[in-house]
Amino acid sequence: MSASPSPLPAPPAVSPDWALFLDVDGTLLDFADIPGDVLVDPGLIDVLDVLHERLGGALALVSGRRLAQLDALFAPLTLPATGLHGLERREDGHQERHPRPRALDEVVAWGQALATRYPGARVEDKGTTIALHWRAAPDAEDLLRQYADSILIELPGYHLQPGNMVVELRPDGAHKGGAVVEMLAHPPFHGRRPVFVGDDLTDEHAFAAVNSHGGFGVLVGSRQPSAARYGLHDPAAVRAWLDESLSLT
Repeated sequence: MSASPSPLPAPPAVSPDWALFLDVDGTLLDFADIPGDVLVDPGLIDVLDVLHERLGGALALVSGRRLAQLDALFAPLTLPATGLHGLERREDGHQERHPRPRALDEVVAWGQALATRYPGARVEDKGTTIALHWRAAPDAEDLLRQYADSILIELPGYHLQPGNMVVELRPDGAHKGGAVVEMLAHPPFHGRRPVFVGDDLTDEHAFAAVNSHGGFGVLVGSRQPSAARYGLHDPAAVRAWLDESLSLT
């Protein structure tokens, strides 16, 4: 089992009675400067397919990406999933729970104009939310953060969610913790021990949610403080942990 570089111990092997919720970027997949450039090993898809079956279907992706992006990344799998931090969910098809404000078009255009000052900076339009990335252009951080702060007045009912070299504007009340709680109320997740694996600040809501429902969180990386009880070093360690769990489930 891969050791954690933080004080958090490595998690136990996946148990058949779990409801397993997995973040994607920075957890299952290594980061890329451009989100669309991430790579998914076919072996990971095979592992997720087997675990999904052994958990009776209680394995879900919980991501800031759109559901359509998740399905494309993990094809041919179509796993239970929540996208856009809970704004999209898979329940009788794709369903978006929050309309797109008209002002968002201008907010995106203004942000993209600013981002051109720093090659590699990027404004990602997710339909209902906007993510401002500076992973490939660290010098753009201050400008993009200031822009995000200043533009909130144009988006009533929205708030800022900081992440790993990104800040996202998204509707109030939308977070991964709420998405997890919602899924736990329905089969095949209901009645199982919830476990959430994630790396970012956006995953702390989910860690708190599983803790309050008798489960636990697994933090990927060494970020602290965190509500997670266990830790793994990086996405490679997560993939190894899932793979090793297959022989024990």
